Amino acid sequence: MNNLFADRMARTHKSFIREILKVTEDPKVISFAGGLPNPKFFPVEEIADAAGKVLAEDGRNALQYSTTEGYLPLREYIAGRYFSKKGLKVKPDEILITNGSQQGLDLIGKAFLNKGDRVVVERPGYLGALQAFAIYEPVFEPVPLLEDGIDTDSLEETLRTYKTKLFHAAVNFQNPSGITYSKDKRLQLARIFKDHGTVLVEDDPYGELRFTGQDLPSVRSYLEENVILLGSFSKIVAPGLRLGWICAKKDVMEKLIVAKQASDLHSNYLSQRIVFRYLTDHDIDEHIVKIREAYGRQRDWMVSMIEKYFPEEVEFTRPEGGMFLWVTLSEDVSALRLFDLAKKENVAFVPGSAFYVDGGGKNALRLNFSNSDEDEIEEGIKRLARGIERIMGTDD
Repeated sequence: MNNLFADRMARTHKSFIREILKVTEDPKVISFAGGLPNPKFFPVEEIADAAGKVLAEDGRNALQYSTTEGYLPLREYIAGRYFSKKGLKVKPDEILITNGSQQGLDLIGKAFLNKGDRVVVERPGYLGALQAFAIYEPVFEPVPLLEDGIDTDSLEETLRTYKTKLFHAAVNFQNPSGITYSKDKRLQLARIFKDHGTVLVEDDPYGELRFTGQDLPSVRSYLEENVILLGSFSKIVAPGLRLGWICAKKDVMEKLIVAKQASDLHSNYLSQRIVFRYLTDHDIDEHIVKIREAYGRQRDWMVSMIEKYFPEEVEFTRPEGGMFLWVTLSEDVSALRLFDLAKKENVAFVPGSAFYVDGGGKNALRLNFSNSDEDEIEEGIKRLARGIERIMGTDD
């Protein structure tokens, strides 16, 4: 049967992270691998209450088919939050509810990409975006990330050299690096994209999870055209509800709606109704404060444990928010070899090579700090440190 599959399937691989997560199902494994929110903060009772109210008060409608665009009151809520939190004037008809922001990436790929089109991605880049776009067989053009965001000189040179359809950017607490674009970099991006026809996909699943520093404006604050926003309830409510959204201008939205109709008609309508009722009855900002405080403590603890146990030459980012930090080992230390050693010690992470389209990241790794308590973080970092020392030949 293999000769019946589309050619694209031979060039599209399984998600490395999804495969690693199978290893972490063993309760003995300390996992820094997944991008998992901490389930301690899932509003279980509140969601159960919201679900009961929706079904009791309007169950027959909530269980029916709905519009592709999504539940209007929920889209109005998202548009209102863009204005109250970011100062962005967004209309509800510029919002499309999706099955997580991952589907948003897929719909953007479906609407924009032909085989061979060029897509600029961050280096290292978000694996979910790389996989979502790869199915449409583009040519990826990776541009390095610096400490304050994308290398804009390299980006501008790439856009001058190649006709490019999309640039995917996670400007807040980027996955996998944890890097946040400075305000100056955001202004530079807006200037660059005003001069090119390329579409900026501003992906922001972690923006509400800031625990140090100041909130920064969306790039769309400076760039009205050629920008698409992605958002998600997965990190601030619960990922199992599978609700995210795309925010785009009318001409783009029309194409995205057609693409979504071909995929699944509409996102889970019952989930949309439940989430809206939860948001109506409860203070989401109060809930987010709890998450921020907890993740901030976990981030600080992981940083202190790395400083305590890892060799001095190991470098790592200190993110101001989000769920990840990025570790760079010595050039002669293979993250894949460390992964094999760590697996035997029942600790998991994601090797850096998974986030590169050009063979980079061999001595880097991504660590998630949001889904482990302090004891797990300390023990997991100690195990990784032993593996690093063993590879470096300094283990006594």
